[in-house]
Amino acid sequence: MVSIVTFEWDRAKEALNSDKHGVDFAGVPAVFDDPRRLFIRFSGMTRGEVRWQCVGWDGAGVLTVRFTLRAGAIRVIGAAHWRRQKKIYE
Repeated sequence: MVSIVTFEWDRAKEALNSDKHGVDFAGVPAVFDDPRRLFIRFSGMTRGEVRWQCVGWDGAGVLTVRFTLRAGAIRVIGAAHWRRQKKIYE
């Protein structure tokens, strides 16, 4: 069985994320492909959406991706190499 996952994000948000965390969103799909990835649900909702974190290896380190599911796609909100999630992953 083949499943196709679509990723989407706001380019302006990606630029802000890159400036703040040094991470662009091009490496995000690798995190979702990591067989050891972890999913963590946010405790609250934003704008009525459930928010998630996916923690996994992106080829450069343990990356935490913040996302929501919107219209059948993974909508990336942000991404960073955070020490706290790295400890959970390891």
